[in-house]
Amino acid sequence: MSEKVKVKISEKTGRSDKNAPEPIELPVIAMRGIVLFPRMILHFDVARAASIRALNAAVQGDRKIFMVAQRETENEEIQADMLYSVGVVASVKQILKPQDDVLRVVVEGEYRAKLLEMTSTDPYLRARCQEYPVRLPRRGNSILCEALIRTVKDYFEEYCMLSPKMPREFVMGVFMSDDPMYIAEYIAGNIPMPVEQKQAILEQNSPTRRMEQLAAILENENQILSAEQEIQEKVREKIDKNQREYYLREQMKAIAEELDEDENPENEVEEYLQKIAKLGLDDECREKLEKEARRLYKMPPSSHEAGVVRGYLDTCLELPWNKKTKDKLDVAKARAQLDRDHYGMKKVKERITELIAVRSLAPDIKGQIICLYGPPGVGKTSVARSIAKAMGRKYARLSLGGVRDESDIRGHRKTYVGSMPGRVMNAIKLAGSQNPLILLDEIDKLGSDFRGDPSSALLEVLDAEQNLAFRDHFIELPFDLSDVLFIATANDLSTIPAPLLDRMEVIELSSYTREEKYQIARKHLIRKQMHRHGIKATQLTLKKDAVYTLIDNYTREAGVRSLEREIASVMRKCASKIASGECEKISVDAAKITELLGTAKYKPDALDSFDQAGVVNGLAWTSVGGELLQVEVSVLKGTGKLELTGSLGDVMKESAQTAVSVVRRIGEQYGIDPDFHKNCDIHIHFPEGAVPKDGPSAGITIVTALISALSDTKVRHDVAMTGEITLRGRVLPIGGLREKTMAAYRYQMKTVIIPKQNEPDIEEMEQVVREALEIKPVSLIEQVLEIALCERKKPSPVQHAKEAPLLPPPALSGSETACPLPQ
Repeated sequence: MSEKVKVKISEKTGRSDKNAPEPIELPVIAMRGIVLFPRMILHFDVARAASIRALNAAVQGDRKIFMVAQRETENEEIQADMLYSVGVVASVKQILKPQDDVLRVVVEGEYRAKLLEMTSTDPYLRARCQEYPVRLPRRGNSILCEALIRTVKDYFEEYCMLSPKMPREFVMGVFMSDDPMYIAEYIAGNIPMPVEQKQAILEQNSPTRRMEQLAAILENENQILSAEQEIQEKVREKIDKNQREYYLREQMKAIAEELDEDENPENEVEEYLQKIAKLGLDDECREKLEKEARRLYKMPPSSHEAGVVRGYLDTCLELPWNKKTKDKLDVAKARAQLDRDHYGMKKVKERITELIAVRSLAPDIKGQIICLYGPPGVGKTSVARSIAKAMGRKYARLSLGGVRDESDIRGHRKTYVGSMPGRVMNAIKLAGSQNPLILLDEIDKLGSDFRGDPSSALLEVLDAEQNLAFRDHFIELPFDLSDVLFIATANDLSTIPAPLLDRMEVIELSSYTREEKYQIARKHLIRKQMHRHGIKATQLTLKKDAVYTLIDNYTREAGVRSLEREIASVMRKCASKIASGECEKISVDAAKITELLGTAKYKPDALDSFDQAGVVNGLAWTSVGGELLQVEVSVLKGTGKLELTGSLGDVMKESAQTAVSVVRRIGEQYGIDPDFHKNCDIHIHFPEGAVPKDGPSAGITIVTALISALSDTKVRHDVAMTGEITLRGRVLPIGGLREKTMAAYRYQMKTVIIPKQNEPDIEEMEQVVREALEIKPVSLIEQVLEIALCERKKPSPVQHAKEAPLLPPPALSGSETACPLPQ
């Protein structure tokens, strides 16, 4: 059913008999959103099938029907508890059928009735109802009733003033009547009012209380209408003001055009406002920028403050608000791009392909912050550019080396002269995208002084939970950095503050092996330098042994920068020969390298090719790769002194002392005098004394050298070893195994002894190294000695060795003396 179309009030008086009338049974129509009052003529539409059947039943009878309001208007099915208990008995005056399934009905309310019980629900609603007469007011209440009538009329008059579209006949009908029941029903039936309030008035028996309810409703409606009118007046005033300002601005534009003024503040501000509107910013950012633009309009164009505001607006408008590039999510193509640009770097490539794969499944993932850690020259910076290319992102580099001012990261406040945004926002502006790849180069070289700590400012930038609303001091607006892929590079993690390091995923890039350097030179560096020097592939041939000569004899580094410089030097000399006409085609081999570049800068260490006592091959890790480091032990007659030479660090000195204690514990098994620590001086030396050395990984090497020297047992010259030793003789794991085994391969070792716990690292070794070397994992020092020591005569038991007289030591040259050794 729809809302009423036309309402009329008849002047018939309601019935109010003292005798209770008899209940009657009538068809029922449940009305949705409508309350019918007595003496009201109502037009409405009927669409529900049960209501249509009830109307037909009423027309076939005495045309009486009971109309009652429904509590929940959205329910199509009707139940007894959904209906109010009081309704109106009406007579059906007219029925029209404008559509097939809709009836248009005209009814007139006759009197109130109370629902006693529902007698039938199928095929339509029928109910027993009884007339519900109104109680007549007492004689003493006539004054109160008159006062309520006047109050209601006053409120109704105010209501009509606030709602000027009220029909004149409706207003006159209220003011011409003094019947409280008629006034209450007439007003309630003709003004907009919630169904609950209309029903409450209908159910009220007392005329005075009914008038009190109506007065409260009218007062509340008047207050709401007054508030609405005030709001409309404010809106109208604002519109009028805007129109007036627009008119004045148009006049100013016309005047400026007539005077041929180039600098028109109004045009400038209008241009800024149009640019701000096109950015699609949130309310906070838009209101801030619009406020600054309007401030500019009120300033003299040539003032310093106007220049500051103009620079601020230009900087903010240049930022890539809501501009993003679409990521390339093809894992295979990304991997091919990375392989094409860089050789090796397995961990980095796997991590980036994983990131691309995850983004293809979860595009909204945030907070990817990666730190590439490794020695200089291994390609950390160049691989970041390659990652941006593989992902289809804009690239921006942020050099942090030597940055000491916190404002370099967060920007300077615009109140300072010469202020500017920080490096992060400047990189975003240069990239021109809200989701670029930003390289934080040399993050380990950040400094700090009285101007602040820039590493602390980076905590917010690199925190995925905070950087979605990063506020630069100059911009002063929240900018979302959560879509930025940050990649940091570092050479030394120890200088990075722990909170900053905790926010990054560290991927270690180890130094290149000899084979990797050759592959990089062959696939990338030679081609790059030939193109740079204008040499064609048909004019120059760089043979394999020439490249290996450059790697071994002219460079000593972890990366390939020096190698590239040496290749560039070879290219320059060859280009000189070609350009001078000395030759048209050059083939460069190892001998030609010496002719072009001169004497080798680095010569390989000459290792002895025979077994000897007291000399053991150890393996060490350096920033330029793995190295083979020999340990020499000399046992001399003395008072038990321990000499350590070779520029050793504290950790290595303590490792040597631990090794001596281990030898004292197990030495008797190898025929060593138990009192050697009292009667002999031991000198442990590490060659290349000018090179600082430190670390615990030479522990088993020192023990082996001591056992060999004290027992006069030779050590295999083709065995190299690495591992930390404990007082109980256990062998602990070490780092840098990949580089160390590459050094053993380079020096043509046959066997390498490693800690048992380092067995998983064997998979990371080069394939050629695994095939050439025999890897021996050990967990105890006895296993090391069994592999490294050559066969020797079994010593007599210790107790017999003590009883046997010692032979005099052999004569030594000069003043040198030696400790007596068991025979």
